[in-house]
Amino acid sequence: MTTIEELYNTLDQRRRPEDVAEMIVDLLKDDLTKSEHSVLEKAAQGSLKRSVYGYTSMLETFGTAVGAEKQITKAVEIFKISENKKSDYNNAENIELFLNQISPLIRKSVGQNDFKSDRLNKAERKEAGLDISKRNYNKKWRLLKRIEKRLYQYIQESKKIEFQKIAKHGLSHTISQQDFNADLNTACFIAYFNARSGVRSTFTNQSQERPFDEICEMLFNRCKEYPGRTQWQAVSYMYTTGEVLKHLTDEQKGSLLGKWTYILQEIAEFLAQLWTENDIKRKTMAVQRGNDSTTWNNTAGAWNKARDSWMNLIYALGMEYILEDLSFGKVMRLMAADVIAWHLSTGGKLDPNTEVWNAVPLPWEVFQGKEFCNKKMIVEACRKAGLDPEKSGWIAPRTHQVSQFTPTPELVHGVTVSNPFLASVLRKNKYFSGKI
Repeated sequence: MTTIEELYNTLDQRRRPEDVAEMIVDLLKDDLTKSEHSVLEKAAQGSLKRSVYGYTSMLETFGTAVGAEKQITKAVEIFKISENKKSDYNNAENIELFLNQISPLIRKSVGQNDFKSDRLNKAERKEAGLDISKRNYNKKWRLLKRIEKRLYQYIQESKKIEFQKIAKHGLSHTISQQDFNADLNTACFIAYFNARSGVRSTFTNQSQERPFDEICEMLFNRCKEYPGRTQWQAVSYMYTTGEVLKHLTDEQKGSLLGKWTYILQEIAEFLAQLWTENDIKRKTMAVQRGNDSTTWNNTAGAWNKARDSWMNLIYALGMEYILEDLSFGKVMRLMAADVIAWHLSTGGKLDPNTEVWNAVPLPWEVFQGKEFCNKKMIVEACRKAGLDPEKSGWIAPRTHQVSQFTPTPELVHGVTVSNPFLASVLRKNKYFSGKI
């Protein structure tokens, strides 16, 4: 029997919507009307529990950043130190604390890692009271340098994973278990919408399917039936629409606005770094050899998700006048050149959003105050590109739409494969990856 705790665990996973729907059927049981059960069954009937294969080739978790456990274990041995209690070194603060405590033992300053200029010579070691051989000193110095490097890599990888999650489902993975457990209807809506939002993109020359489907709508309607019980603040962490925000106090809206503004600041810094490191062809946003398209697209998705939530909140607070002085645009994802060619060959043209992206300053530079852009400039760029600036989401909250439920396909690099076991073999042999 499914428990609400098991449903909560799916918030930080990439479970198929069908499997989450099966869990919801088990949890709600007789509380569903015949009509609601029928809608939910559209997804639940495709769950792995009811499948002939009972298997999916796609990972059902997000990646995990690797900390410095291995390196610090070696350092404890080499420095001959004892720890009073076991620390978690898959944690940046603990790694940094270890470095700050151990580096002074060999008079090494954290961050000073030049092998030629930052090490102590024999005379300096003697003056510092280090009665160890040069070989021993170098061994310890190099190990601490490796731990610092691992810390930097861990922070970078953690950022990438966090932004990937935000791009997919907003802040649902940060909802507390207490808030999630407080109301079953709220929990079921959040869990299913979270699963739908995490569905992978397909290889297509059309727009991707919207995550808010008819099952989301049915579960959300159940929340609206009992507004006094619904945990609206928890819902707003991933579904920041006017209909949800009207149930929050101004203080709650302001707190959420501050949270999203801080997230935009972090993403802006990372986008600036990626823009410098990658030679991106801004005019077409076509992937070129050497571009880290996965990291760029995940981070661009996180920016757009955060920006949408930020936009919804300033309108809900009656602060849209801000856009007259400050308006930062969307960030375009990188597209495979063959997808662009496929789109053009079928009568399509360059996405008009890309035209707007080219006509206005880089959005992270606007956010950081390095460039100026306001609502008037974006409206003008949209009109030249043939876009409605409000309906397209450039200067106003996105228009809400409900899609029909479609079964989750087995994907290999975005290409649909009917059999999950075949998909595993194709992925293992790099089919559709562009690497063979």
